[in-house]
Amino acid sequence: MISAEPRITVVVLTHDRRDEVLRTVGGLSALPDRIRLCVVDNGSCDGTVDALRAAFPDLHVIETGDNLGAAGRNLGVRWTRTPYVAFCDDDTCWQPHSLDLAADILDRHPDVAVLCAQVQVGTEGRPDPACERMARSPLPSRGLPGKALLGFLAGAAVMRACAFVEAGGYHPAFFIGAEEALMALDFAAAGWRMVYCPRIVTRHHPSPRRDTPLRRRLLARNEIWTAWLRLPVAEAGRETLRILRELRGLDRLAVAGSALGGLPWIPGQRRVVPPRVLAMRRALARGMKAGGGPVPLPGRRSAPSSRER
Repeated sequence: MISAEPRITVVVLTHDRRDEVLRTVGGLSALPDRIRLCVVDNGSCDGTVDALRAAFPDLHVIETGDNLGAAGRNLGVRWTRTPYVAFCDDDTCWQPHSLDLAADILDRHPDVAVLCAQVQVGTEGRPDPACERMARSPLPSRGLPGKALLGFLAGAAVMRACAFVEAGGYHPAFFIGAEEALMALDFAAAGWRMVYCPRIVTRHHPSPRRDTPLRRRLLARNEIWTAWLRLPVAEAGRETLRILRELRGLDRLAVAGSALGGLPWIPGQRRVVPPRVLAMRRALARGMKAGGGPVPLPGRRSAPSSRER
């Protein structure tokens, strides 16, 4: 008999997007799924917290006191008491019955740490290109509830809470952008599986309030940091050169300078992933060349996710 108690906590991360988060929380509160819900406010200055508490008196709101970026999600997971946690940005919303289905799937697959949802964009629900690429993953997927991955989308993932805690949550130094890449490699190194499950659906209404140049630089810097934290030296060097070559002018200089800021702490936190994870990564890289487009690889993804906040 299935318990009537919620098995999933939804953690919504927001910063200075009062109207968007009010709409998202309204949608989540109306779901038929059995969930707990909390909002982590990343130091908003636009009255977000007061507006949420006025509109939803029973909602649990966590105030970080500052803008922690992706690491704000760690506080939401710390609060939860359910076995699973679903992440949601302030411009995304889980669709009816998806979260109950995700809990059922995770119950049946104890080796799966992450289910990445199908993302439908805008009111018309067009598929996000990232999902089309995930559906083409060449990694062995036998016995899994979908295509095996070596990455996921931070704002469209349902996770096993214990796996998140064991991985240490999101690294606070990364702030925002490609923060999933490091965690994905750590999940794989620990033997957890990550899966694209299109039966689970979230809707993304991209906010117009984005700092695209900053986002581009943070993505690139965090990709470089991930490479040096988890890849062999030669591979990390090649990845760094690839990333810098794809940038231009001031962006290249800014990213190189920012990445060098990791020198004092990266050596002490460096743990190269095992050969089987490197083999998965290389298989995905080969798929990028053979398949006419990228497939999920840590550090290379398109959102939705945690935007710069």
